[in-house]
Amino acid sequence: MGIEVGGLLGLLHLIIVVYAFVKIVQSSAGTLAKVLWIVVILMLPLLGLILWLLFGPS
Repeated sequence: MGIEVGGLLGLLHLIIVVYAFVKIVQSSAGTLAKVLWIVVILMLPLLGLILWLLFGPS
């Protein structure tokens, strides 16, 4: 994988993470749920995002 492709994938991942954080903070979920989702996304970057997309924004 070229450096350009890796850089674009990294940028795309960063944009998705920031989007997820904004949506989590704006959600009507409780504070504990918000904190837990943010921790999951930070600790398990790709898996955490996938889990949040599947189960989080309900």
